[in-house]
Amino acid sequence: MRHHNTNRKFGREKDQRAALMRSLARALVVDEKIKTTEAKAKELRPMIEKLITRAKNDTVHSRRVLVSRLDMDSANKLISDIAPKYKDRAGGYTRITKVSSQRDDAAKMAVIELV
Repeated sequence: MRHHNTNRKFGREKDQRAALMRSLARALVVDEKIKTTEAKAKELRPMIEKLITRAKNDTVHSRRVLVSRLDMDSANKLISDIAPKYKDRAGGYTRITKVSSQRDDAAKMAVIELV
């Protein structure tokens, strides 16, 4: 069964959607706080939380998985700087805060940041 197995499409094809999420994840790791649409932030949250959980266990396999999902610099920052902060935390590494809508197209905006 395909229960709870649907994602937002963002009007993009699969490879474009994956590239968008990868780009947002990289930006969040580098800047630790980004402003994007509410839907993109909600879609990014599970991805980045799984990456941080993976980075907490620093093995060769987890490094390879992180590099395949992000890039080398972002993966190294995630493992060396970000993951140690959350060593004793079981989850909930991100916070989504809703902010005012965009002026031009009235898209709901949100700030996603690392806690």
